[in-house]
Amino acid sequence: MADPSPDAVRQTLAYLRDIGWEDLYLDQPQRAVQAALAPAEEALLEPTSAVSEAIPSRASHATPPRLDAREAAGPRWTPEKPSAESVRSEATTPDTTRPVPARSQRLPSKPRRPVDSLSVEERATELEELAAEAGQCLECRLCKGRQSVVFGTGHANARLMLIGEGPGAEEDRQGLPFVGPAGELLNKILKAIQLERSKVYIANVVKCRPPRNRDPEKDEVTACRGFLERQIELVQPQLIVALGRVAAQALLTSNESLGRLRGRWHSVLGIPTRATYHPAALLRYAEYKRPTWEDMQLVRDRLEDLRSSAG
Repeated sequence: MADPSPDAVRQTLAYLRDIGWEDLYLDQPQRAVQAALAPAEEALLEPTSAVSEAIPSRASHATPPRLDAREAAGPRWTPEKPSAESVRSEATTPDTTRPVPARSQRLPSKPRRPVDSLSVEERATELEELAAEAGQCLECRLCKGRQSVVFGTGHANARLMLIGEGPGAEEDRQGLPFVGPAGELLNKILKAIQLERSKVYIANVVKCRPPRNRDPEKDEVTACRGFLERQIELVQPQLIVALGRVAAQALLTSNESLGRLRGRWHSVLGIPTRATYHPAALLRYAEYKRPTWEDMQLVRDRLEDLRSSAG
């Protein structure tokens, strides 16, 4: 076979580039290059930058079949078109070789029974199961840095539910919401309105600690929204208190400031909801203590009214 002309080599390489083949695999590289490509040596010795720009990235293409020198310099290879039957088969057959997405590693949710049909013990059991499901959650980036999933704590039949923004460092370490100085202050606030921590339910908008205690991102709040709403449904509190701006905005799907959200009743899943300052803010800004106390007095009075009307 006559040596290929430079034009033939250029055409062959251009075709191979067009169909995404970046390499030629030769059984005997040195002899094959000398025999088949020597006449076109000048045409092939392009600068490295020019070659890298013309050849597609390796990561985006499958490994080509091995070609010997005669095939490389010969007629163009035309890939066989798949039949209509094979296309239909590929479209309907699941690909079991692909890695499973992270989201599928969550435990499958059980069919949800109507809460009205559940006893307090059954609601407590379902809260435990929901906490186990949250413990496997990989739905957002917060799972990468957590030590614990801080799901929630308290009575499954609590009349009052308190919701903060997210775990801090100590909460992440212990796996419990509102511990440390802010938690101690919250306990004192509850005692001042004649409630014990064990008789209320405490949770957060997100269940994993944001890095450096930053505000949770919108998609992180969305990833945890289902867990939080099911907690509210299972506990069935008479009142909800949103602690802090982030919790209030997330619960009420609002961009208003906490100052504007305070001072009136809202509704979350049909439950009267009040927004007030986070206990951690009270530790930094003493001027927030009086308005927080006023908010909590209104919560206490509303709970007493609901008790009286029910009795």
